[in-house]
Amino acid sequence: MPDRLDLPPGEAIELAQRYLDSTKPFHAHEVLEALWKERPAGERDLWQGLAQLAVGLTHLLRGNRKGAAALLRRGAVRIAAYTGDPHGIAVGQVVASANALAAEVEAAHDVRVEALRLRLR
Repeated sequence: MPDRLDLPPGEAIELAQRYLDSTKPFHAHEVLEALWKERPAGERDLWQGLAQLAVGLTHLLRGNRKGAAALLRRGAVRIAAYTGDPHGIAVGQVVASANALAAEVEAAHDVRVEALRLRLR
């Protein structure tokens, strides 16, 4: 991943989604983090929150359940303030999915790989 990713938000979301769908959340995190650093101040919490969700999934894949749940919840809180589905991101759906996965991580011993799927749109 280059230090600067010069993609419009829609293309970056599509790329991040492909990584998420391929169970490569760290790669998705890198894409989303690049946007977090490049987008206007009014959007940075959105991108930071999405990046936190991706790194939460990364922690889960690496067996860090506590860190995963914390980052999933933190990311959900950060993006929940955004309305109107900015850049086509289904904010309400993403927040609900992240919180549900965090609850599953906290309650279950094993989390199904299918549960790691996070749809941004």
